[in-house]
Amino acid sequence: MTPSRRTVLAAALGTGASAAVTAAGLPVAAASTPGAPGTAAAPAGPAPPAAPAAWQLRWSPSARDVGLRAFETLEDDRAHSHPSAGPHITTDGDNFRFTMHTVDRDTHEDRQRQEVTGCRTGDSFLKWHKGQTWRITYRMFLPSSLRATTSFTHIMQMKQPGPGTSPLVVQSLRRVDGRQTIELKVFGGDILVGRTDLEPLHDTWTDVDFRIKIGDGSSGSVRWILKSGGATVVDKSRTGVDTFLADRVRPKWGIYRSLGDTSGSLKNTYLLLTALRGYQLG
Repeated sequence: MTPSRRTVLAAALGTGASAAVTAAGLPVAAASTPGAPGTAAAPAGPAPPAAPAAWQLRWSPSARDVGLRAFETLEDDRAHSHPSAGPHITTDGDNFRFTMHTVDRDTHEDRQRQEVTGCRTGDSFLKWHKGQTWRITYRMFLPSSLRATTSFTHIMQMKQPGPGTSPLVVQSLRRVDGRQTIELKVFGGDILVGRTDLEPLHDTWTDVDFRIKIGDGSSGSVRWILKSGGATVVDKSRTGVDTFLADRVRPKWGIYRSLGDTSGSLKNTYLLLTALRGYQLG
């Protein structure tokens, strides 16, 4: 008997009469069975890359909606030196306003302080811990009456909560060789991060972008960006700096200035902040 074409094909494949063929009489590719003798599992592809860290919005208070509950604490005329003018920290539409008079005094009588601390969300507040990276953005209005001084005038600080601790980072208005400047320093070691002229920023809105990696010893870093009218005025960074003491870090805003100025720059003044946002890298 003449073998059929199907039998010849099966014999040629070496699989016996049970070899599969197509309806046209052509062999079907054998399916691999994982682990079967004579077969090899397909190699696994490379693992997908981890998603890059991104800024997560954690805090975005509205002065109009939540008022001063945007902050963890208020330090408003702590010495009750000028109650007839209080409160010194208020909201004005969408703005947070800090008012300072030359007669105002802090509990330390050689200085003045009207500040808020921390980032409140509802009934809790954000806690910034060692190893974390945070970013704060906001807009500030500096009137020409808020001048740089020969001693300290801080308008933002990073601190450990609690009395008697030194700041970690300060944004300050300082006179340098008679010139008004705004600067950012890492307090430990008096490390200047950046500095630029203050007068062009008077009586206008300035955008602030501040970033901090919280690290002990030399494991911290900061970046400070100021923009005015859409143009970048300063963009400076420092790595390998100490940005942690103990417990946690929290921001402070307002006017905190020494009475030791020798330039005659202490005036009745104010500071406006708006559009505050807090982000965590993760």
